[in-house]
Amino acid sequence: MLGYICLSYVVDAVPLALFAATGTISVAVLLGYLFCGLGSALSFAALSETRLSERFNDPFMVIPQALTTVAILLLFAWLTPAAGFLFVCNLFIVVGFSSLRASAREAAVTCLAIAVGLLLLLLGTDTVISLPQASAADRAATVLAIALTVGRCMFVGIFSSSLRKSLYNRSIQLQEAYRRIEELAELDELTGAYNRRSIMRMLDSEVVRAHQQGIPCSVALIDLDWFKRINDAHGHPIGDEVLRTFAITVFANVRDIDRFGRYGGEEFILVLPETSASEATAILERLRLIIAELDWGAFSTGMAVTISAGVAELKPDETLDSLLRRVDAALYAAKGSGRNQILRA
Repeated sequence: MLGYICLSYVVDAVPLALFAATGTISVAVLLGYLFCGLGSALSFAALSETRLSERFNDPFMVIPQALTTVAILLLFAWLTPAAGFLFVCNLFIVVGFSSLRASAREAAVTCLAIAVGLLLLLLGTDTVISLPQASAADRAATVLAIALTVGRCMFVGIFSSSLRKSLYNRSIQLQEAYRRIEELAELDELTGAYNRRSIMRMLDSEVVRAHQQGIPCSVALIDLDWFKRINDAHGHPIGDEVLRTFAITVFANVRDIDRFGRYGGEEFILVLPETSASEATAILERLRLIIAELDWGAFSTGMAVTISAGVAELKPDETLDSLLRRVDAALYAAKGSGRNQILRA
């Protein structure tokens, strides 16, 4: 932004140089204007680059920049009334640049400062602002000054539109990043299943819904048989691949309404809404067969993977803790009975 402001002062130097060439203004006015304008912009740039501006309530220094620029323009309009229209026209550019960062209060202060400055210039002094038209060169310089002012106003509008588009695209990216963060916060990093906190929250919601609507709800606690032996015999990287493959297989063979999460280690919870115990047992038995028939030897020669699971259906007025105790007891009964089986609580 400060770079564009510096460039704007340089652009003004072109018609001012023509006015100086025709004798309408002195070269001292041109040099003084450039010195004041570029000096103020570079001073604010230095405050920004050294981070000193961050100590202020407004780190962008909108009001100080706007008031400084307005003061410079009105001062040179008063000192050089023969070309004063150029400096007065630039007040529109000040408003345009300020509006890109100004709050409602800052915009009001800027406009009030311009109004008060113009009143003092035009009513408080005998200054007569005029358009230089004494010669063809003057008229050409005047037309150029007006054209450059209009062009910069258009540029501010285009730049503002570009900023809005950029901010819109950035907001879309931030929304996607926020959605991804929320998603990652709910998922187990290794398997892609819901993590324990998320699956327990979902299970609690399904228990409440089942009680309120009087519909069945079943839960399965699944354990990979002898998983520690798999890690010890084949290594933890292979164990991780087993967990991932198991999770992918479950995702591919459950319904959209079902919820699958990692309870801890090699234990997983499968929430089966609107499902009776007999239906849930049939679903888990089908999963057990699918898991057992997978070609686990592709990961490591001679490796086999099976699962055990306990299944329980929510009873009327039963608490979540009671349901989990029953399904946990069913799982351990399945493991105690030889594993690779599904038992219903």
